[in-house]
Amino acid sequence: NDNGDVLVLSQMWGPSHFCLILCLWACLDALPVAVDKTKVSPPVEDLEPPESVDTGLHYDRYLREVIDFLEKDPHFREKLHNTDMEDIKQGKLAKELDFVSHHVRTKLDELKRQEVNRLRTLIKVKQDMNGEKGMTVDHKALLKQFEHLNHMNPYTFEVEDLDRLIKSATNDLENFDKERHEDFKRYEMTKEHERKEHLKTLDEEARKKEEEHYEEMKKKHADHPKINHPGSQDQLKEVWEEADSLDPNEFDPKTFFNLHDTNGDGYFDEQELEALFTKELEKVYDPTHEEDDMMEMEEERLRMREHVMNEVDTNRDRLVSRDEFITATNRKEFLEPDGWETLEQNPMYTEEELREFEQHLAREEQDLNLRSNELLKQREELERQQGQLNAQKMELQQVGERPKTDVCQSHLQGAAKPYEPEGQNNRKEISVACTAQLNEMQY
Repeated sequence: NDNGDVLVLSQMWGPSHFCLILCLWACLDALPVAVDKTKVSPPVEDLEPPESVDTGLHYDRYLREVIDFLEKDPHFREKLHNTDMEDIKQGKLAKELDFVSHHVRTKLDELKRQEVNRLRTLIKVKQDMNGEKGMTVDHKALLKQFEHLNHMNPYTFEVEDLDRLIKSATNDLENFDKERHEDFKRYEMTKEHERKEHLKTLDEEARKKEEEHYEEMKKKHADHPKINHPGSQDQLKEVWEEADSLDPNEFDPKTFFNLHDTNGDGYFDEQELEALFTKELEKVYDPTHEEDDMMEMEEERLRMREHVMNEVDTNRDRLVSRDEFITATNRKEFLEPDGWETLEQNPMYTEEELREFEQHLAREEQDLNLRSNELLKQREELERQQGQLNAQKMELQQVGERPKTDVCQSHLQGAAKPYEPEGQNNRKEISVACTAQLNEMQY
């Protein structure tokens, strides 16, 4: 079965070898099922990838589909399971792409073309949006979108593409949590900035009431039961009792691990760890309460998971093995942990950082206003030119609608006065000209 196959592989490789799966699959649930080719012969054309958990990377789908299809090739799968992680990082595994079957290579070529087209569309949309906002295009940041593949060859998937994909995924996953923290920090500062701007629009009495309500909500949010230290005995016992419905006096770390190793691979991955903190988070956050922000809850969950990983994941492979977990439960920190400080006790930004953020927003708003004024002037100029064109069009239409005889009559009347000697000759000449003109107009 799935779990048995994964468990055998993890025991065979050991933690350091199993880490390569994390670098490539990151948040995926488990390895694909090994197929006994003596019993089953699936058609070669059946290359639909299985659904997997999103890694959060902007090229997540491309990454998952490439790995899924490579796993279908017997040669590559064997090399993957027997290659050291350092060799993979150095690009030795990527060279095995030359021995992958033609059907898989063809599918990888197609995947790359789709990814290149997706990135080109994405970059064009970003450029258009920045242009409309009057913002300068960050070409360096846009080109970074292509780092996980060789965009100079947009047609075929080569060894360099696999090498780039492995290195990019490894690096990006290592920085993923840091970027999430930065995103949350900007979210919190934006929220505070908007609150302060809203207060400026109120009169003194309304502003006072709003401030009182804000402080009341802060107090309500801070009034919650004690939060157990993530990964401590108290915290895990609470899960054991409330989620597993077991006697806390019979708490057993090995049994606990087996219960919550949901895919049975012998490791706690990041999702399995984060699931252990749900009971603690529910003490602080309730989606039905005005004072509780669910974005903050997810940041708190991330902080808890990072803390446990730092304490327990001794080989830094972003997984907690059964042995690492059991070892951690024997430490003093597990039995007698320090208290856990929640987000409200650990502000995400300083007042100085908020001021700099607001100054940045002010500059962006100023740039947008300047661009808006320029666009307004351009619009007014275009409207003026359009008005002139419309006037000329109407004048031409009026000329075209006048009776044909009126045109010649006006010429005849203005050709010469009756008492001028040369008048008769002029009238004859114009009469001939009008006759020709009328004939031409009729034609």
